[in-house]
Amino acid sequence: MCIKRWGQGFQRSQKNGVRSIFWKNKIMAKVKILIKGYAREKDGEEFASSATILIQDNNLNIIIDPGMNREALLGGLAKERLKPEDINFVIVTHTHLDHSLLAGIFENAKILDNSDVYSFDGKIAGHEGRVSNTDIEIIKTPGHDQFHCSVLVKTEDLGKVVIAGDVFWWADEEEQKTDKQSLLEHEDPYVKDEKALKESRERILNLADYIIPGHGKMFKVKK
Repeated sequence: MCIKRWGQGFQRSQKNGVRSIFWKNKIMAKVKILIKGYAREKDGEEFASSATILIQDNNLNIIIDPGMNREALLGGLAKERLKPEDINFVIVTHTHLDHSLLAGIFENAKILDNSDVYSFDGKIAGHEGRVSNTDIEIIKTPGHDQFHCSVLVKTEDLGKVVIAGDVFWWADEEEQKTDKQSLLEHEDPYVKDEKALKESRERILNLADYIIPGHGKMFKVKK
């Protein structure tokens, strides 16, 4: 009897000349919010840092948007018994510094954006919309920023989760309305292309069961 990998999650077996196909059990990705994104004013000063997400898939540790609050980031990692050197990949949804400032502390990681993979030896290579050796998808979602991307993760407990960066975001004092019309019409004072942003919002709402915004609470998509 010989068994070999056949496609994503399948195996093919052969015994006595008879072939059969069966589904190989696969541990699905886990998504954890290390930092809930925030944007607030205090004593006339602005404080902000993006949602920072840990995805664990296929024995890899992946960070989405490390943000700019170093103490909170290191504390969130420590709660998961991780250090910066344990991270394999960092994905930045876009290069606004409240999302990307701390990417450089992950010295063993490769850094991904909407189109490329960057290494600390100066190498740049393209990617095909997926994190290597995982089922994690990187989706181009321009509008807030022309090079913005979002991350789609399939999970066992929540279904399809999209880490949306600033496709959706709220300041702390704003009411977070999550009906479809409010989401599509929500004002973004930093938008680069309103038409593209609305199209990106539509796309994510059609894909996701749950959405983690760049700033604000995770919410369930109302179908």
